[in-house]
Amino acid sequence: MLQHFFNPASVAVVGASQKPGKIGYDIFNNIVRYGYGGAVYPINPNAEEILGHKAYRDLASVSSKIDLAIIALPAGVVMDVLEQCGKKKIDSVVIITAGFKEIGPEGAHLEEDLAVRARELGIRVVGPNCLGIIDTASSLNASFAAGMPFAGRIGFFSQSGALCVAILDWALGENVGFSRFVSLGNKMDISETDILLSMEQDENTRVILGYLESIEDGQRFMRASRKVSKTKPIIIIKSGTTGSGAKAASSHTGALAGSDHAYRAAFKQSGIIHAESMQSLFGYAMAFANQPLPKGPRLAIITNSGGPGILAADACDRSSLYLSPIRKKTADRLREFLPPTASVYNPIDIIGDASHERYEKTLEVILKDDLIHAVLILLTPTASVDAEAVARGVVDLAKDVDKPIMTAFMGGERVRGARKIFQDHAIPTYDYPEDAVAAMDAMLSYRRWREKPEREYRRFEADTRKVRKIFASVVKQHRHDLIENEAREILNAYGFELPESRIAKTTMEAVKAASEIGYPVVMKIASPDILHKSDIGGVRVRLENDAMVKDAFFDITANIQLRQPQARILGVMVQEMIPQGKEVILGITRDIQFGPMIMFGLGGIYVEVLKDVAFRIAPLSRKEAEAMIHDIRSFPLLRGVRGEAPVDIEGIRNALLRLSQMAIDFPEIIEADINPLLVRPEGQGVVAVDARITVQE
Repeated sequence: MLQHFFNPASVAVVGASQKPGKIGYDIFNNIVRYGYGGAVYPINPNAEEILGHKAYRDLASVSSKIDLAIIALPAGVVMDVLEQCGKKKIDSVVIITAGFKEIGPEGAHLEEDLAVRARELGIRVVGPNCLGIIDTASSLNASFAAGMPFAGRIGFFSQSGALCVAILDWALGENVGFSRFVSLGNKMDISETDILLSMEQDENTRVILGYLESIEDGQRFMRASRKVSKTKPIIIIKSGTTGSGAKAASSHTGALAGSDHAYRAAFKQSGIIHAESMQSLFGYAMAFANQPLPKGPRLAIITNSGGPGILAADACDRSSLYLSPIRKKTADRLREFLPPTASVYNPIDIIGDASHERYEKTLEVILKDDLIHAVLILLTPTASVDAEAVARGVVDLAKDVDKPIMTAFMGGERVRGARKIFQDHAIPTYDYPEDAVAAMDAMLSYRRWREKPEREYRRFEADTRKVRKIFASVVKQHRHDLIENEAREILNAYGFELPESRIAKTTMEAVKAASEIGYPVVMKIASPDILHKSDIGGVRVRLENDAMVKDAFFDITANIQLRQPQARILGVMVQEMIPQGKEVILGITRDIQFGPMIMFGLGGIYVEVLKDVAFRIAPLSRKEAEAMIHDIRSFPLLRGVRGEAPVDIEGIRNALLRLSQMAIDFPEIIEADINPLLVRPEGQGVVAVDARITVQE
């Protein structure tokens, strides 16, 4: 897939230059300088030769077949060059040129025209506005980066060309190797999803890294990521996730949802490891590229200082790892050579006067303990320790071990040589223990993802014809917000249990409805113009008799006339009051890139204050629905505390699955809340007490 971009038999640089400092010169120089073995054709009508290679007036002047064209000319002539590529049957093009959608509407129109024409000609395009591409296996550096990365197992793609330059410079200094390096630019054609699928097929790529600012097709990206992540780890850092909750939203779900929630949910459901910083991105990458995955969560820590050991133990407690128990025979073996003041329990503190021999003996014993799945070696540069000798010992012992080994040698000048030894021998090394534990935790999470069974979906019977009819009626009336009675009908069509309710237009109708339903009752204003009823005095609860119902009807209607006189009043809803249960909230909101997103959290009036909610992209599998319930901080309240009976978790799960199915069946739903969903004790089900739904055509 995309073979001619990464292993072309021939490359043409359109806009190749004789002048150092020009992008066209830098690109052609990189191709020639770093040993690309295929044919190279500089295209420049004003030159006879460039860097010892015959120059050509245009692409048509080259008699041989060309697999890949690199365009480094002004934006205004790129279309003409694309036409030449079509005539020459070149199917792969990298457009380095800037001046397209990143500069505004005029550039965006030009880019769209290019995209349409490229599709017509059957040409795949990387860019425009990009740094270029690098493939170390074929020694192809078709970029204007300063330098060529070492060959390695890490594939990297980025929307930011400037970030690519910085990372390449860092990688050269840290001796980090890459298999492929791709600057996506404006993603006119080839996107992050295409690159993911391409790197999946690349035998030289073991780990895939990405820096993203946006995703072109969220659902396609998730499908591809689920497939690829079952064989290769995908580690992504996403920028620009903090400011997108600023849209006006009418529902609780819409108010709480944002780009960050959507991306985190999508990554979690697709097996993507989410890096929070550039430091963690490459910290994770070094671990995945060079170490086997841990077979389980039990970690052993070896240290010559108590403080770092405690820091590592604390980080372990905050992760899915835990400190492994040490077998008695292992502890007895350690006591044979460790000082009496040493600790043979985890963390294993071999104390401050430890020599490199003591480190080696301890590591050798620990690696033989089959209870231990992974080892973290910590060192502070005391006067008695030779850090480089310790590093050489670790490297020797790690050669034939199938357990991940990581190190954190803390300090500066006195541990620099040891770190270099680790880098040269593929042992991940970190500045601080917490970073090493985080990388190990990411590896364990990834192993568990790979072992997960295929997603299971449950489909419920639903009266979709009835739902479609209600939505059509709402749209015909030029409304977007359903009144509560309509929302109840929708939920009923999807099998939700609802309290008995009736709309009353007069006091006497309200009393009659309450008597038929049975006291106590709840009364709420029924209006398509009022979404947050409690905020303006539109709700009364625990009404025990006729007199209370009459008073409530008067108070509710008077409040609305006073506080929102323009609102259309359809009456007052009289509703069965459900015996007390735990209140939770379920919701739908539609993300611009990933589609319908489902929310779950504790319900009631405090949901936007506490923000204790979980999100997932629809459709939900059974396991994903269960994970959402466990994700919220207040899950222990649902499980039961201080003698309380646990609530019906299965009822919540099925409600989430029904809502997810509804969101997929009807893409016109842009926001919805069920708040509260009243959850009864285990085995007694759930009741949708109140609902709000917003649609668009």
